[in-house]
Amino acid sequence: MPDVHVIEADLQDRSHQRAVVAMVNSYARDPMGRGQDLPEEVLRDLIPGLQRHPMSLIFLAFDDEVPVGVAVCFIGFSTFAARPLINIHDLAVAPGFRGRGIGRRLLEQVETRARALGCCKLTLEVAAENTLAQELYRTVGFQNIADGRARMWFLEKRF
Repeated sequence: MPDVHVIEADLQDRSHQRAVVAMVNSYARDPMGRGQDLPEEVLRDLIPGLQRHPMSLIFLAFDDEVPVGVAVCFIGFSTFAARPLINIHDLAVAPGFRGRGIGRRLLEQVETRARALGCCKLTLEVAAENTLAQELYRTVGFQNIADGRARMWFLEKRF
């Protein structure tokens, strides 16, 4: 495994800003993303938007000074548990660094922060065809709630 370190991003730090934009755009280019670069306006507005969102929580993985992974998370609240939760919105590792435990290390950092915040759970979504990611999530303890008592739909309404 490369000498990778994971940090919580400081969205005021220009190098962290560049790393977040680069990693999210890399994820967007991936077949599991959208398969293409994000539009210029999204790249321009991403950091200011995250800075304005008070519940943003982002972790970056670096190989030396090169960003190789990102976890973009948002702190939410569970009304059923009356405690916070963390939703992992994006988890991505650069293609040349996959299979080296970087995704697991990012998830471990997210969990450590969630426990420190008193969260009741972590949540995420994963594409049905992304079996490699599903295996990682299972090995670190995620469960598909659709396999149990509840069937869930993932819906969206775009504006």
